[in-house]
Amino acid sequence: MFFRPGTWLLQGLAQARQALPSECGICGRWPSQRVCADCAARWAEVQPRCKHCALALPGGASECGACLRAPPAFDAAWAAVDYGYPWSLLLAQLKFQQDPGAAWALAQLLARAPGVAAALASARWIIPVPLSAQRLRERGFNQAALLAGALARSPNAGDYAHLLVRTRHTPAQSGLHRDLRLRNLRGAFEVPARQAARIAGRRVVLVDDIMTTGATLDAAAQALRRAGAIHICAMVVARTQRLHRQ
Repeated sequence: MFFRPGTWLLQGLAQARQALPSECGICGRWPSQRVCADCAARWAEVQPRCKHCALALPGGASECGACLRAPPAFDAAWAAVDYGYPWSLLLAQLKFQQDPGAAWALAQLLARAPGVAAALASARWIIPVPLSAQRLRERGFNQAALLAGALARSPNAGDYAHLLVRTRHTPAQSGLHRDLRLRNLRGAFEVPARQAARIAGRRVVLVDDIMTTGATLDAAAQALRRAGAIHICAMVVARTQRLHRQ
C-alpha cells in the first residue's frame, strides 16, 4: 500500500530539515537554506499592499477600490509575494510533491513581511483553511496546515485545524468568476458547536497558501465571525494579480 504521510509527520520532517544543509530551491546554491538570502532579496521585495486583501497597489495606497466598496469578512490581510515565478514553483512543490521544506521556507518569508509578526503575536489561534475530507484523502496532507504550523513554530499547531472544518467538498475553483466561487463555498465552512467558545471573543489568524479572488478566505472568515471571532487576519504566501475579486 502506498503511504502518504500526514500533516503532523510532514511538520516534524520540515522542522528537522531546517537544521540540515540544503540547496536553494530557486538558484540551486549549495549549501544554503531552502530559499537563500539573495533570492529572497531579489524575488520577494516588499511592496505596498491593500490592508484588507493584500493586493499589490501602485503609488502606496493603503486600500484598493473593491475593498472600499465591499470589504471582505476578514479585517486585514498579508501576503509575502505576488504569485508568479519563482514562487509558483515552490508552492507547487509544497502542494503536489509533499515538500515540507518548502513550507517552512515560504512561511519564514511570510513571517518577515511588515506587520505579520505583530498580528501573529496578538492572535489567540493560527488556523489553516481546512480541506474537504475528499481532498485530504487525495493529497494526504493540508498545505495550509504546514504553513500555519511553521508560522506558529510548533508541530502541534495542526491541532488548531479542528477549530474550523470544511463541511463538504466543493468543485475546483480555478477559472471561476468570484460570484461562482462564493456560490460554491456557501456553507462550506463551520466552527463545530463544541469549539465555538474557544473562538468567541478571540483574535485569530487564518492561513492559506494562495489568495486569488479571496472567496475561500472570505467564506472561512464568515464561519469564524458567526462563531464570535472579534478580529480575523488572513495570511497567504502569494497573492495573485488578476483583477481583484473578479
